[in-house]
Amino acid sequence: MDIESLLLSAIFAIASLLHGISGLGVTLVTTTALASMYPLQHAIILIILPSMMLNLMTWMHGGERSMWGDFVYYLKNYWLLALMSLLGSMLGVKLLLWVDSSYILLLLAAVIAFYVISNVLGKRIILPNTKPVLIVTGLLAGIVGGSTNAMSTILLMYLLSATDDKNTIAKVGNMCYFLGKVAQIIILWEPIKALPSSDWLLIGLLTAVSIASITVGIRLRQYLSQARFRQLVLVILTVLGCRVAWQGVIGLMS
Repeated sequence: MDIESLLLSAIFAIASLLHGISGLGVTLVTTTALASMYPLQHAIILIILPSMMLNLMTWMHGGERSMWGDFVYYLKNYWLLALMSLLGSMLGVKLLLWVDSSYILLLLAAVIAFYVISNVLGKRIILPNTKPVLIVTGLLAGIVGGSTNAMSTILLMYLLSATDDKNTIAKVGNMCYFLGKVAQIIILWEPIKALPSSDWLLIGLLTAVSIASITVGIRLRQYLSQARFRQLVLVILTVLGCRVAWQGVIGLMS
């Protein structure tokens, strides 16, 4: 195993641990790490399988209902958000192929900064619980997620305003993330099929590391209070925002 694989494994382990605890973080952290070594489109392709596995594992844990009961409950209450995120993701992947992603990353960094600062100052962003808000949020989150793997940031701005339940945030978020990955597979199917065996070996390694780390993170989640959970989310968003801004600036300068 070379140094690059070891470094990526460590990054995926840390990101997956945080994802298990909070339900977010793995895709954006790992995307920015891989994007420093590969083109953004290729980085997103390498992350699809590990992310889908983590989304499924997060969905299977937590909550008072059975897995099927959770599926029926959250689909009934958030189906429109999930559908819009899927459609938006398909458009977002197209934008990844057409537009310089550096501009999208810088815009996203500004959104993260506004959200975190507002919460730190005690000015919580409240989004009306209406269908138009669901549609716009899901579509925008999908577009950003499909092109940059940063869907969680947009979704959290809605979910953290709509509910304080950490299991709901994790499950609904990961339902949308999973659908976003499905959209990426549909649009990027040809380059996925063309991956060399060395890339598939790397994907297998990163997937195994991620599964092991998220298992630990999920066990830690039950020990976090709602207040600590919200604080953790803000810390993660701050770190991700800085990484996104840096990636965008470097992209424009290159």
